[in-house]
Amino acid sequence: MTPSFSYHLLAFVFGAIIGSFLNVLIHRMPQGEDFVFRPSHCPYCQKKIRWFENVPILSFIMLRGRCSNCQKQISWRYPIVEILGGAMAIFLLPSAFSRYEILIFLAYFAVFSIFVVHFFIDLKHQILPDSLNGILAVIFLALTIFKHDWPFWLSGLLLGAGFPLLVTWLFYLLRGQVGLGGGDIKLFGALGIFLGPVGIIQNVFLSCALGSVVGITLILLKKMKKETPIPFGPFIIIVSFIQIFFPALLFSIFPP
Repeated sequence: MTPSFSYHLLAFVFGAIIGSFLNVLIHRMPQGEDFVFRPSHCPYCQKKIRWFENVPILSFIMLRGRCSNCQKQISWRYPIVEILGGAMAIFLLPSAFSRYEILIFLAYFAVFSIFVVHFFIDLKHQILPDSLNGILAVIFLALTIFKHDWPFWLSGLLLGAGFPLLVTWLFYLLRGQVGLGGGDIKLFGALGIFLGPVGIIQNVFLSCALGSVVGITLILLKKMKKETPIPFGPFIIIVSFIQIFFPALLFSIFPP
């Protein structure tokens, strides 16, 4: 086994384990459940999950996607998030293992982790937890403060929170409906710290465009009614993920 393979394997295992914990957050945070001390349990029959039934990815395969006690179907989200965690850990794996490189790896992996939790929670419950937005803002500030002068991140923060807030206010005046939730606006603000004024405006417009395309498509396919609210967070997350982790892809479509 070569050192390179060993590092990648360890990174995948690390990411999959974190992915398993992210699944716990996704399930428990919206319900206000303790996600630190309460043992893992089946969400249907509440039976405690034994350690060998809680191995990332492998347990889902061995259990054939069902609870060993009540035989209820386990969501495919669990192995998907664990695989994504493992793959992202490999993608972010630093070439050197200095203290600085490890801190950067952990910071960006934390950003990815919050994106995943935000995506699935908002998709099902249409909420973006304030605590996660706060942590995201702190991480982005730590990553940005030494690379850019304060006008960059401060203007990004103000535009990120202010512009969507203005649009939401105008939408309410015209339609009598709330366009964006508070969590969306706070997420835009946190992203603005890292993306800066140009990047966050780009994010707002691309997120709106993506959301509009998906919404119109679902309405035309009669999968959703015109009045049905659609969570906006996942679209923000998708665009942000590309901007942060695959900027070259975005620049190839929209040159700076």
